[in-house]
Amino acid sequence: MSKHNAEPREVPAFERRPLDSQEPITRIGGGSLGGKARGLVLAHDLLAAEFDASDETLMIGVPHLTVLATDVFDAFMERNDLDSIAFSDAPDDRIAHAFQRADLPVEVVGDLRALASTARTPLAVRSSSLLEDALFRPFAGVYETKMTPCNQPDPAQRYQRLLEAIKFVYASTYLSTAQDYIRAAGEDPRREKMAVILQQIVGTRHGDRFYPDLSGVCRSYNYYPVGRGRPEEGVVQLALGLGKSIVDGGLSWSYCPARPRSPPPFGSVGDLLKNTQTRFWAVNLGPAPEYDPIVETEYLVHSDLAAAEYDATLGFVASTYDARSDRLYPGVGRSGPRALNFAPLLEQNRFGFNQVVPRLLAACERALLAAVEIEFALTLPHPAGPDRARFGFLQVRPMVVSQTQVEVSEEELNGSDVLVASISGMGNGTDESIADVVYVRPETFDARHTPAIARALQESNVRLMGEGRPYLLIGFGRFGSSDPWLGIPVNWGQIAGARAIVEAGLPGLFVEPSQGSHFFHNLSSFEVSYLTVPVGALRGIDFEWLDRQAAVSETEFVRHVRLAAPLLLRVDGRTGRGVIRRSRENPTG
Repeated sequence: MSKHNAEPREVPAFERRPLDSQEPITRIGGGSLGGKARGLVLAHDLLAAEFDASDETLMIGVPHLTVLATDVFDAFMERNDLDSIAFSDAPDDRIAHAFQRADLPVEVVGDLRALASTARTPLAVRSSSLLEDALFRPFAGVYETKMTPCNQPDPAQRYQRLLEAIKFVYASTYLSTAQDYIRAAGEDPRREKMAVILQQIVGTRHGDRFYPDLSGVCRSYNYYPVGRGRPEEGVVQLALGLGKSIVDGGLSWSYCPARPRSPPPFGSVGDLLKNTQTRFWAVNLGPAPEYDPIVETEYLVHSDLAAAEYDATLGFVASTYDARSDRLYPGVGRSGPRALNFAPLLEQNRFGFNQVVPRLLAACERALLAAVEIEFALTLPHPAGPDRARFGFLQVRPMVVSQTQVEVSEEELNGSDVLVASISGMGNGTDESIADVVYVRPETFDARHTPAIARALQESNVRLMGEGRPYLLIGFGRFGSSDPWLGIPVNWGQIAGARAIVEAGLPGLFVEPSQGSHFFHNLSSFEVSYLTVPVGALRGIDFEWLDRQAAVSETEFVRHVRLAAPLLLRVDGRTGRGVIRRSRENPTG
């Protein structure tokens, strides 16, 4: 077994006292801790060995957690006879409700009651399956996470909400998108097992909201370097509030960790203001929401920047626009629109943040012997916050970086047989296996209809995966965005059969390429080629040729064509150039 898949050192058993008063990582039950928890054990030991816990500017650590190991999951499934519904063709909501009606093993009830009764802060209930975060089968974002506020005055209510969250994560193992993903990965769904992480959420209470000052994802290899940045220098994405903004593909701030003060890649201040974060996620500590235990966001709230201004959490993360000078000034010391460019933190290097991120990436690369992706959350000193900055290390997983040398010249991008040409591609290599194209029709595309488009794409994906046929997927805006006005809100399981993905712009729809953590990680790990074609590209997508091909199926929004001969796909990971060329055996019309 490889180093990153091996079970870690022995983890002590959970004791029935507050989570933050015992060992940082404990376990309930036997069996495996799962991939995500294994990574956190490694991270905890690594941080203890390489970072000084007494540092007075930035305290770094893994937030306290306990893991319900896979033996608990096995007992839950067997004693409630859940296999029959789990592996049926029942709708997702029926499966989820069946899991909610089931009972957890009596052996763990005492530990969970103690955990709920002593909880002092909100908890994140996170998946940690056997398959998660393995190098070539990373199930990033496939299973669910649920936040529970732990603020009910009655311990019995806190315990009940915790049980519901655990069962929700268990059920997510068998929902349609997860099952599609497992099959696309070439795995047997019956071999998957789920451990569950119960972890303190990094953050501070602000009235009815609880959230970190910022969340982030950093990667040691960047497929989209800008300016003078190089791929091996990595990339960091930052967002105010919970990391859901990033992992769901929402607006966030990206920069090169080796060049934190470099100018942003925007043509004007106006463009920057339009393309930075305007809403953030927080745990809802206010009045109880409508009861719905099978919804991920049941205990979350999506607030605007005015709420963050009221909470006094913008000081280290925002700049202010001055219309008279057409400039941004770090901080919120003057009146004007706010832009989340994190300038006070990055340009002024507050709390040594700029030094910590590269050190963490380098240390994790050495430990995993691979490029890595890290998720974290940060709380900063302010009246309602902690006395010093706290860096919560939430996840580490390996990335796949292809070293195959492929050269795509500018002349090749302009060839007469080009179907798609891009100067902003992710991936590296050559593929001649694709003879099916599923594309969103540009003449009928409308952001109002993106949920319907997502459903149509899922239907094509299920059909093509069942036939064992990889395909080229072409659409507009961001795939995987939680905001339907930024693109098509598919999850990975709905497009998991795609071998290559193209995101195109349209007039009125200009967004940055998909950089959501889970979406990005799955693309790179499954070595799916990914090309972007902005509005006005000299050579973009030959939709006219596609429209002349006979359709296997089509709806108002989506068309599927099957070609007589496979396409030739080539992506040069060094330059970002990518091209998809038609075979001469394919008819021209």
